[in-house]
Amino acid sequence: AISEEINPDYLADEAEIITALLKLARTTEMLKDKIHDTALELVQSVRKQQQHSSGLHAFLQHYDLSSPEGVMLMCLAESLLRIPDSDTIDDVIADKLSSGHWEKHLNESDSLFVNASTWALMLTGKLIKPGDQTFNKNKRLIKKLFSRMEEPVLRAAIKSAITIIAHQFVMGRTIKEAIQRSEDSNTCRYSYDMLGEAALTSRDAEHYQQAYADAITRIGEQTHHADSLITRPSISVKLSALSPRYEYRQQDRAIREIATRLLSLAQLAKAADICLTIDAEESDRLTLSLEVFEHLYHDDTLAGWNGLGLAVQAYQKRALSVLKRLNRLSTDFGKQIPVRLVKGAYWDTEIKRAQEKGLQSYPVFTRKCHTDIAYLACARYLIEQCPNIYPQFATHNAHTIAYIFHHADQGAYEFQRLHGMGEELYNAVTSNDCFSIPCRIYAPVGKHAELLPYLIRRLLENGANTSFVNQVVHKDTCIETIISDPIMIADQLNEKSQQADIPLPKNLFARKRINSAGLNFADELEVKQLQQAIEQAAENDYTAAAYINGKTINAE
Repeated sequence: AISEEINPDYLADEAEIITALLKLARTTEMLKDKIHDTALELVQSVRKQQQHSSGLHAFLQHYDLSSPEGVMLMCLAESLLRIPDSDTIDDVIADKLSSGHWEKHLNESDSLFVNASTWALMLTGKLIKPGDQTFNKNKRLIKKLFSRMEEPVLRAAIKSAITIIAHQFVMGRTIKEAIQRSEDSNTCRYSYDMLGEAALTSRDAEHYQQAYADAITRIGEQTHHADSLITRPSISVKLSALSPRYEYRQQDRAIREIATRLLSLAQLAKAADICLTIDAEESDRLTLSLEVFEHLYHDDTLAGWNGLGLAVQAYQKRALSVLKRLNRLSTDFGKQIPVRLVKGAYWDTEIKRAQEKGLQSYPVFTRKCHTDIAYLACARYLIEQCPNIYPQFATHNAHTIAYIFHHADQGAYEFQRLHGMGEELYNAVTSNDCFSIPCRIYAPVGKHAELLPYLIRRLLENGANTSFVNQVVHKDTCIETIISDPIMIADQLNEKSQQADIPLPKNLFARKRINSAGLNFADELEVKQLQQAIEQAAENDYTAAAYINGKTINAE
């Protein structure tokens, strides 16, 4: 039933989907002006705050992970913890620093600390550039300098650098440390996420389940139960961490394992009186996620608890269909569902997989403005047509925040942001008396060695999420460009089809040849059609024979 309801839009034509979403997202001219003015005020406030940044904070802000050099520094810092010998350390430093375009960052910051650090990085990169005649001589010089430092001192310096950088993006190495740090902020709510990638073995799944269980217990012990359920700290769970077979082809096993493990976590969360949100992952896992969610939603042991939530990705063409199903579910059972609306963090993966599989289209939008429009349409649907859903709008975009604020009026909802990102934007939101809208911080928890996969997924695989972060930090970028209305951008396009630079999977090889067509085995509807075709073909009588030199031989 889930597939029949949401999967017709799985690989639907982008133009058809976005035309329907545009009707829902469009607003009045009066509201357009208000949204523009509010977004303008927010961006001006962000840039004003950035002018006063100095020291390490200014450096991290300037070299954040929206810039290639920022990514380079984080990769360098993270990789140094894994390298056992000094020779390889020297080579990695030489490789990373010499390939950065540090000169682009000169005098781009008002901070003396940032500019001095940029000069140092640029000169060091030139000094140790591989392939240069002086490279080996300079490398020996670096070794000589390093040799004068005791090894424990050098290691301590590297670990200190990692701690400083990771502190910007990870709430704490343990849930205890993260909670202690969050207690310093009385203005924000928190949703904790235990870092770590998908389980590869059953032992991994048991390990992650125990980590989630310990975190829920710890959060419950620190929670002030005088607050309401929705205002308390919560936890986010990745279903891929609870089973090594979280895939459609293993759906029976996956649903059985995940539902069992997640139910025990949900029961703990209910006892702790906090919310538990199922995180969104790749599109081929969406149906399984909904199956697990609805299985728990109807479980009698969770009756009376409105804390089971779900993250929905607006960049998927099925997003609105998913929200409609959740709305009907919450209405039929009169049980509130917290829904975190995100844009999505697996865009590159979705595009690549669709091309590799030779699917008829993409499960996600190919244009950034289409993703933004889908987000606005979904937000409007949640605000205006879902009385039993508690909307949680996760966004770092000033225009999106302004759009939601002016459509939601005084309704019950919250904004969300990632820890270490969007801080200035939400300072502007929470400090403005006109807003009075709570903000929840999505706070990663884990060892710093686990940080990089999380950051790369969040910041590099999702252009729609990084665009505002990229633009707002560069003072040369026009504010009107930053707060542009995606609906207006789409209206100015000659056609609303997919991005021309991203051909359909079948046209991947342009005029050379047609890409081999594949089947979407994650779509139950398509699998049923295949089964029917196989059954019909099996009813026919066939004759097999060898065909050699234009002649049939030994036909039987």
